[in-house]
Amino acid sequence: MNASVICFGELLLRLAAPDRQQLLQSPLLEVHVGGAEANVAVSLAQFGHAVAMVSVVPDGPLGTSAIRALRSHGVDTTHVRRGRGRMGLYFLETGAMQRPSSVHYDRAWSAFANAPADMFDWSTLLRAASRLHLSGVTPALGAVPAEAAIAAARGAQALGVPVSFDGNFRAKLWEAWPGDAPSLLRQILAEVDIAFADHRDVEIILGHAIDESSARARFAAAAHAAFRAFPRLVRFASTYRVQHSVDHHVLSAFLATRDGSLHEAPAYDLTAIVDRIGAGDAFAAGVLHGLQRGMTDADSLHFGLAAACLKHSIPGDFNLASSDDVTACMRHGAFDVRR
Repeated sequence: MNASVICFGELLLRLAAPDRQQLLQSPLLEVHVGGAEANVAVSLAQFGHAVAMVSVVPDGPLGTSAIRALRSHGVDTTHVRRGRGRMGLYFLETGAMQRPSSVHYDRAWSAFANAPADMFDWSTLLRAASRLHLSGVTPALGAVPAEAAIAAARGAQALGVPVSFDGNFRAKLWEAWPGDAPSLLRQILAEVDIAFADHRDVEIILGHAIDESSARARFAAAAHAAFRAFPRLVRFASTYRVQHSVDHHVLSAFLATRDGSLHEAPAYDLTAIVDRIGAGDAFAAGVLHGLQRGMTDADSLHFGLAAACLKHSIPGDFNLASSDDVTACMRHGAFDVRR
């Protein structure tokens, strides 16, 4: 592969109740392709990066459709393999007013979850890579994918390829099997240079209680604990969301560095939200884009937050905004029709 960024994780189908209905309130479901790492891959491709997906899907039309969706957005799918098992699914019920959204997973025994760690030859897959991106969703799927994620991180580190990791802690997935989440996640984070996580992730992974009163102080304490626990970690970043209702959020973000710098991006007031799923992945992709393109930490953070902001306006899991779209959003108010 000639891709500079490699994303490793499961491709999913999202089945969503239409028009904010409850699941099966009507006999219709809207289908989108997604997955945390795939969302990052697509967003980076929209920003102009050479990016590839490493995954496993089942034989048949569902796996083929997922591959085609990624390829249509510029992601290299050469190393999306076919395997035994089924397609991973999740069902989304979008909330309204004071009724929260809800996600229901149906991912057990998927082709990706069944794929053994030795299916992936990281010495070959990462040969020309500038970065590997992982998330906490993969180890949450079971012992086999957890082993695969750890092997990927260690393989990248052995080759000198930087690893970014998005915590994406999914309690429902971890509760489905007796995995030791803190131990497994620590093994991955030991190889990481950029972590997208917050104080809740740190509390779970390190057992370190964080009770500071302000969002900035909680983030700073979490970053300090993470830097102390993981010597390879260089940057620690997170969004911070205040929810007034399902449709009205205020989104800001922080980024800390090992040398003690702490940056905060200006908050965005998000109203009439279309789709918030994938916003965290859009944030990660935006920050990675900025750093890959040589932006300062502060500018990379602001770019990532603006990308996350735009994702709330786009249906589906993928953020399809271009870098020009994100730059315009950062100007806070370029709302005129583009003619």
